[in-house]
Amino acid sequence: MENASKALIIAGAILLSILLITLGIFIFQQAQSTIQNSGMSQAEINTFNSQFSKYEGTKKGSEVKSMIQEINVNNAQDESGEHQITVTGVVTATTAGSAGGSSAKKNQYLTSKIVNTKTYEIEITGYENNGRISDIKITAK
Repeated sequence: MENASKALIIAGAILLSILLITLGIFIFQQAQSTIQNSGMSQAEINTFNSQFSKYEGTKKGSEVKSMIQEINVNNAQDESGEHQITVTGVVTATTAGSAGGSSAKKNQYLTSKIVNTKTYEIEITGYENNGRISDIKITAK
């Protein structure tokens, strides 16, 4: 009888251990999915991208200047410096450290080479892994 009761106690301890390990794995997986989803939702990404995708195509210089101003505002507001939009082509880039001593670089673009009456082709050339616009190319037509 004693051996049978000890065997039941050991079996119960093993089952309890398996239950605790399974519970730990479940909690870990839930925490991982929460961390992965803590970024922008798809709706937020679409809203963000629409600020810049409306400029895609052939545009006048005045519209290009407006887009560059929006990009400059976005880059200045990016605290971490991880979501900067890079513009290539007929613009002049300046890079400055952010205020407050942070080491994050803020890409800012000058519009002095953009002529209001001239026509430009704007092309979105790159996206981040989550779908956010990261690169835009401007070429004179």
